[in-house]
Amino acid sequence: MKTAVSQNFHVPLPLPIYSRLKDESRRLHTPATQLVRQAIEVWLEQSKRQVLHDELALYAQSNAGTTADLDEALADVSADYLATHESKL
Repeated sequence: MKTAVSQNFHVPLPLPIYSRLKDESRRLHTPATQLVRQAIEVWLEQSKRQVLHDELALYAQSNAGTTADLDEALADVSADYLATHESKL
């Protein structure tokens, strides 16, 4: 079975953050390194989502008012559908 390759990353922490991390580690009975790894994974995923959001927002802003902005046929069909099914929604 293959084992995952790991790399170490030394991060000096200010004493208040270090103390809070150790306290949380003891409270959860979880190694501090595992808590830090999870926190980094969450932050990286949030960062990735933010980048995607920013790129989509930039695309929408730069294409506002162009033919890429609105599919008129789709908008018309959607409006008709909503008008005929409004009572069911």
